[in-house]
Amino acid sequence: MKILSRPKTPVGFIVIISVVLAALFALFYISRAGAADETATRDGRLVTFHDRGAQRVIVTKSDTVQAAAREAGISFDKNDIVEPGLDEKLVATDYTVNIYRARPVIVTDGMVRQKIMTAGQTPEKIASDAGITLHDEDKTSVQPVRDVVEEGAGVELLIARATSFTLVLYGEKTTVYTQKKTVGEMLSEKKITIAEDDTVSVKKSDPLTEGMIVEIWRNGKQTITEEQDIAFETEKIQDADREIGFKEVKTPGVKGKKSVSYEVEMKNGKEVARKEIQSVVTTQPKKQVEIVGVKMKSFGGSCNDWMTAAGITDLANASYLIGKESGCNPYSVNKSSGACGVGQALPCSKTGCEMGDGACQTAWMNSYVLGRYGSWASAANHHRQKGWY
Repeated sequence: MKILSRPKTPVGFIVIISVVLAALFALFYISRAGAADETATRDGRLVTFHDRGAQRVIVTKSDTVQAAAREAGISFDKNDIVEPGLDEKLVATDYTVNIYRARPVIVTDGMVRQKIMTAGQTPEKIASDAGITLHDEDKTSVQPVRDVVEEGAGVELLIARATSFTLVLYGEKTTVYTQKKTVGEMLSEKKITIAEDDTVSVKKSDPLTEGMIVEIWRNGKQTITEEQDIAFETEKIQDADREIGFKEVKTPGVKGKKSVSYEVEMKNGKEVARKEIQSVVTTQPKKQVEIVGVKMKSFGGSCNDWMTAAGITDLANASYLIGKESGCNPYSVNKSSGACGVGQALPCSKTGCEMGDGACQTAWMNSYVLGRYGSWASAANHHRQKGWY
């Protein structure tokens, strides 16, 4: 009799396989549970408040910073500063809110001292809250209060005013400010060049005093002086949570001023030549800060959906032409020409469609193709021959 024997599987091998499978199942369920927990946790917006060195985090469905703060049990004084502002709409998933609490600040402006409550963090903001106007040439410093016993804890803003004087530059009278001590130093600071045929009413070595009048005249040729605006710069801060087209001015810009003097040649009572001889900035421009959205707005639908909605039946030639022009990208913009959208319209504005609205752009392109070529086949053949339509 022939006896058949089956190879035995080692017990240790079975144990190892069982442990590995158990670990894999455990990892699977843990990851599922973690994902579920995260989904539950993120069922709202994560808002982190920073307030006097403390941090408070909440998950909320509130639609404004003020509502979220109320939910977190945070109250404010009328002088507190909150960034972003209390009326800021919550559109993103995560926010960090900084709270600057008002505190007592002593403002010393020459012989005038006053105590105010302000959350301002910069000398300009503190001075503004105190009702004080600063000039570009004024110097400021913020330091701890010198006499804590007398005035209490806090900080002090010291303002060192610039000297104010009157500058008469070729007949144009302007009030000017400077920290310089002499007339010569002031002329160098203001980049005023004294030509050989110019006359200065005072010596360059004379000390510059409050209310002083400094006159500069040109002998011989006629001169005129004009006050001109200086354009302000614009800083754009991109917000990925706002859609394209959104714009909000966070800090309005302010135009500067400059006094420009020209040497003018007159003939028969008419100006025949003009040459700039001096330019003095009297007020520096203040840059404008804007928040602009960069999030692409979704209008939905596919390229085939847009063609069908536009009533296009020749899908083969339409797909060819659209693919060549834009790849059916409703946000496509030609960097050299400015043509844009699905049909690369030029100018972009003639479609009357929003950027990203593929259905509208495709309908416009269909109207254009049929109006100019009579059919999509003719337009596609023209493109194959010329490289454009």
